[in-house]
Amino acid sequence: MNILMPQLGETVAEGKITTWFKSIGDAVKPGDNLFEIETDKVSMEVPATAAGVLEEIRVAVGEVAPVGAVVAVLSGAAGIAAAPMAKTLEPAPSRIAPRTPIVLPTLPTIPLRSARPIMLDPFREVRTPERNYGPAKLPSGAAVTPLARRLAAESGIDPGRVTPSGPHGRIVARDIEAAVAARANEPGHGPAARSPDRIKVHYEPGSYEEIPLDGMRRTIAARLIEAKQTIPHFYLTADALTERLSALREEANAAALPGENGKPAFRLSINDFIIKALALALQRVPAANAVWAEDRILRFRRSDVGVAVAIDGGLVTPVIRGAEKKSLLEISAEMTDLSARARERKLKPAEIQGGVTAISNLGMHGVREFAAIINPPHATILAVGAVARRPVEAADSSVRFASQMTVTLSCDHRVIDGALGAELLAAFRHFIEHPVGLMI
Repeated sequence: MNILMPQLGETVAEGKITTWFKSIGDAVKPGDNLFEIETDKVSMEVPATAAGVLEEIRVAVGEVAPVGAVVAVLSGAAGIAAAPMAKTLEPAPSRIAPRTPIVLPTLPTIPLRSARPIMLDPFREVRTPERNYGPAKLPSGAAVTPLARRLAAESGIDPGRVTPSGPHGRIVARDIEAAVAARANEPGHGPAARSPDRIKVHYEPGSYEEIPLDGMRRTIAARLIEAKQTIPHFYLTADALTERLSALREEANAAALPGENGKPAFRLSINDFIIKALALALQRVPAANAVWAEDRILRFRRSDVGVAVAIDGGLVTPVIRGAEKKSLLEISAEMTDLSARARERKLKPAEIQGGVTAISNLGMHGVREFAAIINPPHATILAVGAVARRPVEAADSSVRFASQMTVTLSCDHRVIDGALGAELLAAFRHFIEHPVGLMI
């Protein structure tokens, strides 16, 4: 029986084995943990699905294997081990009796009256399902076919600088493709331009340490480039008074009774209030509780809020699901558990997938304000700065010092327009400044 590298998420392509719990020759029972794998986001123990003897280990500790690769062989069991989270459904036996096949009569062949040859225009390119409405003229007088014009726009090539090779001096697709290939060989383009040697040449040898990228760092880099290049970000910033929230939090924490270890049974953080406030704000502004799905918008009933957690080498964003219906104590306990397991890379794939928005809080590091990059497929992310005392103008034009925090909402303009984003931010600010509503 072949043991396969399991699939631990839609975007996970490989995993690294960090521990083997069984050795060659060991007996294995269903449910016994065979090995532990680590991906760019999580670590997980993989159990056996059948009984047998571990006959062969093909992927050693520290080695990486793609999803679906054979990592071990279990003797005495038939079949291939099913990967976790990828259950195979056996077809149910058919209860319908086989029917007698129906024989259709042979129809007579009707000869065509005539077969005129179909003449193709040799000057027309048929490369895509697009209809060709004829070539466009450049100021120079050269004609550009529609396909070549589209390829030039996509690749950033100026057709006016391309030498035509098509019939009657037309610029055709192959001319644009040749120009793209030629540009790749120019200085500053092509694989050499992306080589680390191109960067290292600017620095004195021995003055730096080279740190290879692990799977998490590569994934973060790829997703952030994708987010900034494909999501039209815009940013909304507001200040929220936090005096009432701080007072309510202190009173709640002071009322916590000692637990079995003598420590308070709970301790609410500012972040717990922020999670609940954003969840309720999404319920108050349901049009913003949505994500972009290419040819449509998905609007959700629950407020599933992700929270960025910094870990060694990067960050992960576990999701608090249905946060609008959970109490502050429930959110606090769940967030404590998720954060601890995130730092140990013990989160399950389902715990970091989905969600409609996220919170990134750098206030504990003294950052006053910042703008965060949206984490696809989310449509928003809330960047939270530090709470600080600042001068505030009162209604009677007097000035006093009050505790405030600055928050910046990054929005995907495909899903959320400016007015809608402002409405969501105003609702969040209301719950922060009137925190009694978060206790209900």
